[in-house]
Amino acid sequence: MSDPFHDHFSTVAGDYRAFRPVYPPALFAFLAETAPAHDLAWDCGTGNGQAAVALAGHFSKVVATDASADQIANAEPNPRVEYAVAPAEKCPLPDASADLVTIAQAIHWFDFDRFYAEVRRVAKPGGIIAAWTYDLDTIHPEVDPVLERLQNEYIRPYWPPERAYADAGYRTLPFPFPELPRPHFKMTAQWDMPHLLGYVNTWSAVRKYEQKHGLNPLGLLAEELGKAWGDPTTVRSVRWKFSMRLGRIS
Repeated sequence: MSDPFHDHFSTVAGDYRAFRPVYPPALFAFLAETAPAHDLAWDCGTGNGQAAVALAGHFSKVVATDASADQIANAEPNPRVEYAVAPAEKCPLPDASADLVTIAQAIHWFDFDRFYAEVRRVAKPGGIIAAWTYDLDTIHPEVDPVLERLQNEYIRPYWPPERAYADAGYRTLPFPFPELPRPHFKMTAQWDMPHLLGYVNTWSAVRKYEQKHGLNPLGLLAEELGKAWGDPTTVRSVRWKFSMRLGRIS
């Protein structure tokens, strides 16, 4: 039987790499400090490879897997990163080989029981698992209400049900590992309006709305958003809420 894979991102794999925000470097320094060794990290659901490349600055080797061949084809190359097309529940790594397992903005799509069994198989005794997510928080007092309208009046019904885990900051995520303390990480970017629009257009709910109605919901709010933003080349500070579950694998 083939593994069920709900592919929400392959069609925008290039845009995903171009427009998604960057994780704070302090996150990866902390994970390296917490891991028992720095020989191998497994980045699962790697997408554009952003987390994998950042981990490569701290680990001798990173194996980065994703079920989407299009995502892997668009991932950023790095000499310490080995990419592979593989579902989360069937990792190509041998038993007891990984010091760290990371899942960036992806674990809510997985079959939890099967994935966690694979994590226990692949991880070294005492290895670390870190799963994190982020959600757009605030940009500007005049811009925020427009994006809230986009969410509440147009696209909310088009999010997949698994999105609820991310909306809850992974607090409701099944996580059967002894949890470890972690610091609070700030996730910010400096973007102009075209970059923000590129980012919002990577949202699966925006694409599903467009498929059903034949028009992009951002177009319905273009005048309002343009007025709120002002000069589209103006760079504004974009902030996200960052949440992480961190555990030791036994």
